[in-house]
Amino acid sequence: MRWKRAAGRALLVCSLLFAGHAGAQAGEPAGGADGRGPITLVTGGDLTGYLRGVLDGWNDRHPREKVTLVELPDAADEVRAQMVTELRSHSDRFDVLNIDVAWTSEFAAAGWIKPVNSGQFPLKHFLPPVVDTATFRGRLYAVPYVTNAGLLYYRKDVLAREGARPPRTWAELEHLAKTVAPKYGMDGYAGQFLPYEGLTANVGEAVQSAGGTVLAGEGTRVTVDSPAARRGLSFLLDGVREGWIPRRALTYKEEESRKAFQDGRLLFLRNWPYAYALANAPSSKVAGKFGAVPLPGPDGPGSSALGGSNLAVNAQSRHQKTATELISYLTTESVQRRVLAEGALPPVWADLYSDPALVRRFPYLPTLKRGILAAKPRLKSPHYDQVSLAVQAVMHEALVHRRSTDATVARLTRELRAIVGRG
Repeated sequence: MRWKRAAGRALLVCSLLFAGHAGAQAGEPAGGADGRGPITLVTGGDLTGYLRGVLDGWNDRHPREKVTLVELPDAADEVRAQMVTELRSHSDRFDVLNIDVAWTSEFAAAGWIKPVNSGQFPLKHFLPPVVDTATFRGRLYAVPYVTNAGLLYYRKDVLAREGARPPRTWAELEHLAKTVAPKYGMDGYAGQFLPYEGLTANVGEAVQSAGGTVLAGEGTRVTVDSPAARRGLSFLLDGVREGWIPRRALTYKEEESRKAFQDGRLLFLRNWPYAYALANAPSSKVAGKFGAVPLPGPDGPGSSALGGSNLAVNAQSRHQKTATELISYLTTESVQRRVLAEGALPPVWADLYSDPALVRRFPYLPTLKRGILAAKPRLKSPHYDQVSLAVQAVMHEALVHRRSTDATVARLTRELRAIVGRG
């Protein structure tokens, strides 16, 4: 759900936070007499306000099974913390949870969300990679709702003047960042390198683009000490050491990096699709002067971290039938169209990416589809939160102090093995 928080708006509807059902006691069986009744959907902040209109459509048709929307703050850590607090206490306050795709394995392993029947949902219409984010140990524990993939934004006006094409490989990106950017008083390349979830995504993308992995076997094996993973980490470490990734980028999250690009201070930017419309706004210094392509890799197009969110049913919900049917409603083609048209969020329905009317409005859709099809889920693990924190801490320290790849891999392996071992 990082794409939703990036605009930086914090919205907490306190009056709704305590709405819903009384909390169930630990060990008390979930589910009412028929599994139906009013429910609550909890999510991170809805930046565009589209979701309330979508839920009004459900409530108009289900007067006895109305859904109450609870919006938590936009920051991922706060959203997860509030959800986990409720789930650990066996509370049934939240029936349907809109969770970051990276949390599915963790929530499933903890028993907080219940498996769902894949036959109840139109999975065959979804982009294939998104379904993998909703599975754990071979079972479907959630249903994809929105998806995302990183794109490489570039200054097409500058490259045109230099007679250069957008980079397809890391070597091309590095060359242009080193030679062209300084001529125009710009920094070369930036992603999101502050120690937070965005850094985990950037690290994962570099490693998997090189053909490596950080973890394997549903998070049970540490695999970062491999030639391929080393090559991916070196892309970032060498970039900072050599200066074509500026040191100021080590303080960037999505919004800081977007503003740097939008203000004309960056030649290349890795960011999510939400940045496209903002960078093309009339007030933007680069409006009409940039393009977007799939992320580059060592020898050709790379692989993005698969972003987005999944919808899951709280294992303690007393109205699980209604909760499941709400998820079915939210993943219909008509609602998915509204997710994009009104919410500006990438849908999971594949056909929408080639819809002529939508492509005219969102010209990056074909590029984004290619990125999603080549993307992979972030570090699947029952201990995802601990794993992500370790990756962030080790990599940021290495980038700041310009550590060698060998030293970084050794420490990262040690830290991750300690976490996996505790499992």
